[in-house]
Amino acid sequence: MSTSTRPGTFVCCGVRIEALTRDPAAALVVDSHYGQARRTHLCNAYTLSLAVRDPEYRALLNASDINFADGHYVAMVGRRRGHPDMAARVYGPDLMADTIDQGRARGLKHYLYGASPTTVATLAEKLGERFPGAEFVGVESPPFRDLTADEADELVARVAAAKPDVFWVGLGTPRQDLFVAEYTARLNCTVVPVGAAFDFHAGNKPSAPEFLQRHGMEWAYRLATEPRRLWKRYLVGNPVFIYGALTDRWRKQA
Repeated sequence: MSTSTRPGTFVCCGVRIEALTRDPAAALVVDSHYGQARRTHLCNAYTLSLAVRDPEYRALLNASDINFADGHYVAMVGRRRGHPDMAARVYGPDLMADTIDQGRARGLKHYLYGASPTTVATLAEKLGERFPGAEFVGVESPPFRDLTADEADELVARVAAAKPDVFWVGLGTPRQDLFVAEYTARLNCTVVPVGAAFDFHAGNKPSAPEFLQRHGMEWAYRLATEPRRLWKRYLVGNPVFIYGALTDRWRKQA
């Protein structure tokens, strides 16, 4: 698929991104129903730094139906590339909460897939308490490896029986994006990878303070709280993202 821009999109680090902010993004996901397979990805600086370095991953993102700007600096690139209304990013935890909240009015059905058994069970409980009436038709923790063929078939059968409208994935980047690419057509619904949103909404990890998020400094907060796990993501990924954004005009698009 070409990354040439279409109306309402821009290209950052060779990846096509929808020029959407929080409310329209949530409305797009709320307008989901079982039987319509839609591949979505949330693209932040780390995601796009991987896309700069890996043409296959970049092509995977460009083959999706929807790529949200899940990053302060990704939204900033969008503003500079002809979309002045992109005042804020589409933050994964907000997208998840907004969709579950607004989806109650139309009986939207959700499937939670990811994290540990304890975390995903806690997540379902806390989201149910926060959004009374929200319907969760599946809650499961997958093995921390690729599914076998039999396990994949069993997952598809469980989802077909549950008929969720939105399938939320919390496996971490890039594993969750690979899952979306491989399984969306078989799951036959809108599949949304939101990563750390599972931990944030379950209460396992604190979100960065709002003022840091507004000023694009969430990465510094997360690095300070988990330096051993995240140092490479930010200290290597951020410069690669900047390089990728600055060199888009010369990058071969595929």
